[in-house]
Amino acid sequence: MIEELINKLSNRFTETIFYKNNSELEKQIEALETLLKKYPNNSKLLNELNMCKAGLQGEKELEFELKNANIGMYVLHDVNLQYDDLKAQIDYIIITPAYLYFVECKRIVGNIFVDASGNFNRIYYRDGQKIIEGMRSPLSQAQRHAEVFKKIWLSRNNNIMDKLFRQDNFDKWYKPLVVFANSKNTIDLKNAPRDYINKIVKSDNLVELLKKEYQECDKDVLWNKKTIETAASTIVNNYCNSLQVDYLKKYEELIENDKESDSEKLKEELLYFREEKAKERNIPKDYIFTDDELEVIVKLKPKTKKELENARILSDVKLKFHGEEIINIIIHKS
Repeated sequence: MIEELINKLSNRFTETIFYKNNSELEKQIEALETLLKKYPNNSKLLNELNMCKAGLQGEKELEFELKNANIGMYVLHDVNLQYDDLKAQIDYIIITPAYLYFVECKRIVGNIFVDASGNFNRIYYRDGQKIIEGMRSPLSQAQRHAEVFKKIWLSRNNNIMDKLFRQDNFDKWYKPLVVFANSKNTIDLKNAPRDYINKIVKSDNLVELLKKEYQECDKDVLWNKKTIETAASTIVNNYCNSLQVDYLKKYEELIENDKESDSEKLKEELLYFREEKAKERNIPKDYIFTDDELEVIVKLKPKTKKELENARILSDVKLKFHGEEIINIIIHKS
């Protein structure tokens, strides 16, 4: 019954048209997989790759639902907006004949519950232990994205009355929406603020929500296909910034920063060891190792006493009395 009404009201426009469908996640995955050939055991890269793949899987789940919605809509993916110093990177903008939605798409391991204050929490299990942790509100993110878009939209005309009309229109027809794209999630909203209920949904319930809000909206102001297409093209051509990110460079810098950070931590640990050992044995600190010797140790990071010996950094006496402990510190910090 609902689909018949939708078809009739929208002049049988029932397609889902992806007007903009490039994915930054695909570019990130490509860059990460390239770098992992060079750094196959880098934990930061591996974790980043796993998160990107999970995010991409979530996007595909959401897009599958939208493609089979049979409502009639335009979908923009990975939209980047900027107004003065405000920026918004929006996962999806969905334009139906009834509403325009700003969608924050999340694929998170564990179950989600929202408390009476609107705080988002995640529940998951690690080693048999139940973990409850707070998380950044994706609804606040979606609302901020809508506000950035609103500022751009209102700035397009300086007529006061037109601005007031536009603002009233915006607040009525433009909606923030959070979609959790993980079929294994449960979402508990029973204690959430009342106005959160229709703003948070799982991907497999998204189409049901879109159809419900379509059915309940004012039928006299439904947008036709031409109006929706015009809105989509206006956003892409006039509101969007092209996001040009060199992900290879970005992740290489991440690796280098990690290396520098790890080296600094190792250096601090070795300095502490030298200080304590010198006090313990009542000898000058240079009898453990000098500053120059320390720099070489941190640079080479030998993993065995034999490697340290072959590197000819320390004298035989220093190697004999302190070599094993130095190696243990290096291994512990690696």
